[in-house]
Amino acid sequence: MDFKGYQGYQGYKEQGINEMSPGELLLLLYDELVKRLVRAGLALNKADYPLFEASVDRCLDIVRYLDDTLDMQYPISRNLNRLYDYFSFELNRVKAGRNKDELERVRVMVSELRDTFREANKNADQQLAALARQQEGGG
Repeated sequence: MDFKGYQGYQGYKEQGINEMSPGELLLLLYDELVKRLVRAGLALNKADYPLFEASVDRCLDIVRYLDDTLDMQYPISRNLNRLYDYFSFELNRVKAGRNKDELERVRVMVSELRDTFREANKNADQQLAALARQQEGGG
């Protein structure tokens, strides 16, 4: 791909991201986090320590971003803050000890949290669609 083609692709990607709802962006971050956790595990299996460390570092960056963007006026944000602190602590331990079992435990927890957010986002979208249909019929 030439440079102009690459710029066009980057612009297309950015436009897609800019048009996403907050829920979709959150799911995108969680999908990337799970992907990087899987990549870290595969790299650890192959003893590819530079890729393992880079993957864990990227996971830490994503968790930090998720934590930084919490709106602390909601009670759930305090719980998520503690959970993100825990993920950061565990990922740092995983990185220092190259511990596959701990990495897998964090991956499972993150995957379950992502699935919970996915379900909540789906329910919210359905409620908004139902409300829009109600307003069209009643208005």
